[in-house]
Amino acid sequence: MSSSVGSPTCDGLERDLDTGRASLRDMLTARDYRPPRSLYSPHLQSVLGSSALRRRRGRSAMAASGAVTTAHIIDAGDGVRLQGLHSAMPGVTPRALALLLHGWEGSAESSYMQLTAARLLARGFEVFRLNFRDHGDTHHLNEGLFHSNRIDEVVHAAAEIAHRYATRPMVVAGYSLGGNFALRIALRAQAAGIPLVHVAAVCPVLDPARTMDNMERGLPLYMWYFERKWRESLARKRKLFPQHHDFDDQVLGLRMRPLTQWMVERHTQFGSLDGYFQGYSIAGDRLASLSVPASILMSEDDPVIPVDEFRQLALPAHAHLDIAPHGGHCGFLENWRGDGFAERWVAERLDAAVDLSVATSPALA
Repeated sequence: MSSSVGSPTCDGLERDLDTGRASLRDMLTARDYRPPRSLYSPHLQSVLGSSALRRRRGRSAMAASGAVTTAHIIDAGDGVRLQGLHSAMPGVTPRALALLLHGWEGSAESSYMQLTAARLLARGFEVFRLNFRDHGDTHHLNEGLFHSNRIDEVVHAAAEIAHRYATRPMVVAGYSLGGNFALRIALRAQAAGIPLVHVAAVCPVLDPARTMDNMERGLPLYMWYFERKWRESLARKRKLFPQHHDFDDQVLGLRMRPLTQWMVERHTQFGSLDGYFQGYSIAGDRLASLSVPASILMSEDDPVIPVDEFRQLALPAHAHLDIAPHGGHCGFLENWRGDGFAERWVAERLDAAVDLSVATSPALA
């Protein structure tokens, strides 16, 4: 069974828009995701979702799109520099700007980022794929370490990107930790002057404390993967800034929880692991004040993030929650070729949202 929570804003999309595009009810929902039984395993979904096959699919999709992609350094405030990739179709006036955010230890070049970008480009969007601090090939840009409470710099970067490109409607989408950041950007969008018309999040981290607990109790593969990636990132940071980061290999050998505790105590102002986790939690009623319409896609069998957190969310009327019975963590593969339901879902939701914004605000046309 799939779970779907609608809203008056969603219902409003059911009106026939002047553009003649589909309404939100006509959009893909969790009920439309029907993988073959051979892909029911959440672990298979999660692993294949970030496999070499999918990376090749992502690169091919972007190459086939015909878009021109350029790298940019973005001023993120207080001397912070973030890097990202802007893609647009040559000779075409884009109808909207989409900002895409990757998951922890992913990058702007992750398969799901490229596949989502390709689908949005085909729908007339221009796309900016932002790298978080210390993700992708950007460790050299800032001395301080990345952590998940660095929301101020991401909001500042989003506002800067909007200032550079958003002469038309702007939307944001993110996966996993990127979904968490996307929803937090939406919470701050109005105050930051970011002209968002919709936000989409796939398997977003809600309560990081519970996510940590869940990973420690679950299949060791996920903890091993993230520990390995984070250690490599920290080692790279130490090599680039040895005077500022003089930790030894014993620190790099710590498991996830004590390593996070070490990072919190030395590189944040939170003082405790619980305070740090609470700092970027969006669980419970923390999304109730969202003023930007939102769409959230989650899988019932996500092996990383507990699904029951999503059923306990206090969401505003214009938020839409879709829960599919399968999909793993940000997998949602539709076949063994690597086609992804989540990328289609994101593109259709954002496309419909832009149509509504243009139909109801002629100045955005």
